[in-house]
This record gives sequence, C-alpha cells and structure tokens, in this order.
Amino acid sequence: MSQVMAGCVVLVTADRRSSELASALTRRGATVRHAPALTIVPHEHDEELLVATKELIASPPDVVVITTGIGLRGWIEAADAAGHADELLEILGRARLIARGPKARGAIQAAGLTADWVAESETSAEILELLLDEGVSGLRIAVQHHGAGADGLDTELAAAGADVASLVVYRWGPTPDPEALAQSVRDAAAGEIDAVVFTSAPGAHAWLAAADAQGATDAVVARCISGALVAASVGPVTSVPLQDRGIEPIVPDRGRLGALVRRLVHHYEEAQTSAVATVAGQVQVRRTVALLDGRVLPLSPSGLAVLRLLVEADGEVVSRGEVLEVLPGDSTDPHAAEVAIGRLRDAGGRTLVQTVVKRGYRLALA
Repeated sequence: MSQVMAGCVVLVTADRRSSELASALTRRGATVRHAPALTIVPHEHDEELLVATKELIASPPDVVVITTGIGLRGWIEAADAAGHADELLEILGRARLIARGPKARGAIQAAGLTADWVAESETSAEILELLLDEGVSGLRIAVQHHGAGADGLDTELAAAGADVASLVVYRWGPTPDPEALAQSVRDAAAGEIDAVVFTSAPGAHAWLAAADAQGATDAVVARCISGALVAASVGPVTSVPLQDRGIEPIVPDRGRLGALVRRLVHHYEEAQTSAVATVAGQVQVRRTVALLDGRVLPLSPSGLAVLRLLVEADGEVVSRGEVLEVLPGDSTDPHAAEVAIGRLRDAGGRTLVQTVVKRGYRLALA
C-alpha cells in the first residue's frame, strides 16, 4: 500500500472507532495521535432514555425522526437490555420513519425496518422544512437526538402544533484525558501536527474550546488557512463549528469513516503532484521526512534541512556557506558541507544534487 502520508502526524479527536481510523491512516504511512475531545456516556445506563422509551411505547408516534445511525442502534440495544426491544421495534415499524442521512437510513435497514424519507443533506433543517411544508399539527412526532441535543427541531415542530417526544440516545461527556487534549491543541498551533480529523460536531466544538482555553485558536486557524494544518471532517454537520471559526475542512462525498480516510489520503496524493521533478525522481519535503517517488529517504535531520534548502532554491545554486548555515553547530569548514551533500546523494542517488564548480550545489531538476 502506498505510503503517501509518510511523515504526516494526524490527530484523531474521536473517542468512538478511533482505533479503526488510526489503523487505516497508519497503513498509509501516517503517524497517528489520539486525543479524544469528548466521551460518549453509555446509553444502557441512561435512565431518562428508558423512561422516555416506555412513554413512547404507551403512546405510539405517527412519525419518528432518526438523526444518527449509532443513536438508533444504541436505542434498540438499551430497549433490549430493559426487555422492551420487541415493543420498540413494533411501534417503529408502524410509524413513518424519517432518516437524517444515509447512515441513519442504514441503521434503520439493519434493524429490519424501512426509511420512508431520507435527508440527503444530512441536516435537521431539511427534515424540518419537509415536515412543516406537509403540516404537523396534531401529529405525535418522536425525535431521536444525538448527544449534542435537538438542533432546534423539537421547538419548531412543537410551535407548529406537533406533540413532540424527545429521546437523547447518548450523551457527550468530558474528555477522558484533559492534558492530552490540551497538549494536542498546543502542538497543532506550534506546527507539530499536520492534520486533525473530526467525526462529530460536538467533538469539533470541544476541540476548538480547548484551543480557546490554551490561547491557541489564532495560531491553529492561521495554520489551517495557510494549508500547513489540514482539518478533515466526516460531513457537513461536523464542519459547521470549524467553518464558524474560519476553517474550511476537507470533506468526503459520503459521511463514512472509510470515505473520510480516502479523502484525506487523496489530499496528500494531490500534494504529491506539486513535488519537485528531479532527474532522480519526484522529490517532496515534509516537516519530518522527505520522499523520492513516494519512498521515504533515510535522512538525518541535518540531511533533511539541506534537501529542504535545495528544494526551496528551485534549481538555483546554493553556496557552501548556505549549506553550513542549516547544519548544526557553527562550522565554517567547506568540507562539512561536502560531507552533508555526499550523504544526501547516498540517500537519494548520485544524480540528485549537482556540484557547480566554485559556486556550490543545486538540485538536478528534470
């Protein structure tokens, strides 16, 4: 598998399915860090959910809005643990089921049910528009929410005359490791992280709040705008907190973790097209590694610094003095520059760097 993300440090902010994300990114060469911004409170211990479920069974709804796939699965599991799964599935089967996006529809199908309508935009606003246009006065509508709450859906439907039952299937709890979260935003601001992955809007909110608390927000936003830090979001809803801060994340066409990984990989594949074409191959210098035709070069930090200097010169001659300036120490011996260039040639091929007599060195561009 292509190591297109070699040298990239990717921060995963999700609690749930973080190992799945990490494995997929690691296979592409990335170094993955994990700092969950939030935790999910287990639904089976949420007494409020069980009470609301019993009330819904006693007074069945006409319409049920499913906002998340994990929410529906968790709701059924919680009902099953309390001995009410069959009754819940029966009332869901009789109701009109509205799904907020393909993941919610998939969970409905997995439960042996059929979605009557799907909001392809994956937004509550699209669902609200549909229901209000049709008219909801006198209808009993159950809305399964995610841990962040109702997005205003309940209030608007109730104001239009509906009898609304709200069910929060899982709730967001605080980060399990506050120091890891704080360190992650400091490192993102300082340039130690290359990409941050977000899988929920509440998680994005919480990570940005941590950046605010650390005084790192301006630096994080500036790095995102410059392209030095890549924000990757699983979908348009998750993107909103980032966009509100001036960060435009990359987003997959479909709201799936696999699609999110592929979109991030594609971003770095596109970055390869901007690599420098040399007679030895395509050279790309990243923050911690250099790649030649997608292969990580075995370079020391000083070798990486010399190669970065040559790449930035874009084929122009770099003097021995300039090479010495990027090497550690304060040597003025031209031989030290020759040794550094020799090691660079050993790693990347003898043709990678040309010697220009009495002037210095330059990258051998194709």
